[in-house]
Amino acid sequence: MQMKTISKAMMIHLSSFLLTLLSILIIIWPADATAIDDLALGLPSQHDTIVHHLGYALGYREADEQAAWVLYCLSADEVLAKVGHRRDNFRPDPAVPTGSATLADYRGSGLDRGHLAPAADMAWSQEAMDESFFMSNMSPQPPAFNRGIWKELEDQVRSFAVAAGELWVTTGPLLEEGLPHIGASGVSVPRAFYKVLLVLEPRPRELAFLLPADAGPAPLERFVLTVDELERRCGLDFYPALPDSLERRLEATVSTRGWDFGPALAATPAGERLAAAVQCRGITKKGLRCKRLTRSSSGLCWQHER
Repeated sequence: MQMKTISKAMMIHLSSFLLTLLSILIIIWPADATAIDDLALGLPSQHDTIVHHLGYALGYREADEQAAWVLYCLSADEVLAKVGHRRDNFRPDPAVPTGSATLADYRGSGLDRGHLAPAADMAWSQEAMDESFFMSNMSPQPPAFNRGIWKELEDQVRSFAVAAGELWVTTGPLLEEGLPHIGASGVSVPRAFYKVLLVLEPRPRELAFLLPADAGPAPLERFVLTVDELERRCGLDFYPALPDSLERRLEATVSTRGWDFGPALAATPAGERLAAAVQCRGITKKGLRCKRLTRSSSGLCWQHER
């Protein structure tokens, strides 16, 4: 009888412990694993609040009432999925604790609510696409820019993602001192916008763009610059978790080698573009098998191929 009593008490104690542990995990664990992956290569810095959504993460700047950066990893599978439908449901972002910009801020300004993380990049999920219409993901852009060369760059980025298999994308406005503002919230009106693209496999490469908001039709290559120069202009540090030697090499020079500015989406059948991702066969310093996925023919991820 005594053994049964002790066993029952231990079970009650263990159940209580497990419930407490589960409660803690629910509090500290992000609502979705995608947001963790989006920040796997580090934070660009310069933000008041980090916001996680299903398809992207962003660093919100309260003084400018918009994101200083949005960051996500875009795969060929996601580009080709096209599950979500655009519903143009622009709305404030409830995840910004200080309150994001509103639709009223843009009313009468003559400026578009320009996406930073494009809706078309989130078409792999209806929820992800809907969340791309949060006002925290918007920045004021001239209509000719938003619907012209900026859209052209967004289309090109999706082509890059399909050709590469997987592409890291960081986008944002150039938030300088002395910018004009619109709306009661005081939304800054940027004079330029950037994108930083990173491919890790099979050969790491990086490409940065800085487009003036008054830019008209022009070859996109005209707006390429070194990541080092863009970081100086923005005051940001892109993908800081990369190994220092690799980061220095990628950021110091401009090269469009490996970046096909042609119609990559139409040029190659989907089945020929994309190899299945497999677990890296590399071994970590702890003697464990690497958990990264790779499409490289070597079976190694970008880090173990170095």
